[in-house]
Amino acid sequence: MEESDDPGSKDRIQSIERGFAVLLTFDAERTNPSLIEIANATGLSRPAVRRILLTLQHLGYVEPTTGSHWRLTPRVLTIGQHYATSSTIVSVSEPHMSQLVEETQESASLSALDGKEVVYLARVPAKRVLNVTAAAGTRVPAHATSMGRVLLAAASPEFVEDYLLDPGLQPLTPHTITDPDQFRDALDRVREQGWSLVSEERERGLIAVSAPIRDHTGQVVAALSSSSSTGRTSPGHIERYIVPVLTRIAKNISAELGG
Repeated sequence: MEESDDPGSKDRIQSIERGFAVLLTFDAERTNPSLIEIANATGLSRPAVRRILLTLQHLGYVEPTTGSHWRLTPRVLTIGQHYATSSTIVSVSEPHMSQLVEETQESASLSALDGKEVVYLARVPAKRVLNVTAAAGTRVPAHATSMGRVLLAAASPEFVEDYLLDPGLQPLTPHTITDPDQFRDALDRVREQGWSLVSEERERGLIAVSAPIRDHTGQVVAALSSSSSTGRTSPGHIERYIVPVLTRIAKNISAELGG
């Protein structure tokens, strides 16, 4: 792990940074990595990775498997659970999300930007099976989702331009907007109308609409989304029947947050 050029790095505890680097190595591609794979992914030495893994094992967050491989334990879920129970946005929004599901019969989600990705903070599913899994903690690209566009539309122009450079408008389906000018126009429409509708840009068959949630300062702090499948509904139906409900409930949440 390289030394940071950040002048504030002297005030940080490097061992904690390294511990989190090891934890974040575990992902969908590396569910059961070996010590060597973790060392290669983090840039840490093998002895350092071994000590970190043994410490995390002592704390109950990882456990060894066969052949010097490791896996996460269910205890890591408590970290996200603590956020959900302590977050005002989540606790205030969840009853309203249930109301959104009841009125629309479609799934509701709450999300925020974390770096340049959208992370789901909470989700209330409709009583049917959709072809997408989006539990709290799920991360998705911002540019190809209605939630991400609501959040990017509220971000600074500098942040948006930086996003267009890295990670860029990666195509996830044939419908994903990949032209920067078209994407800027899409964000302008979101700012003008106050909501975003995206159909099949992140995943085939998935259609969603989102509206912003604001805090007491008026800043957009989260996005409220209603999602369905293109086999069940259409953009026209969503604009006519879902958008009025979604925007009303998003404003109610904002009002409760002081917005």
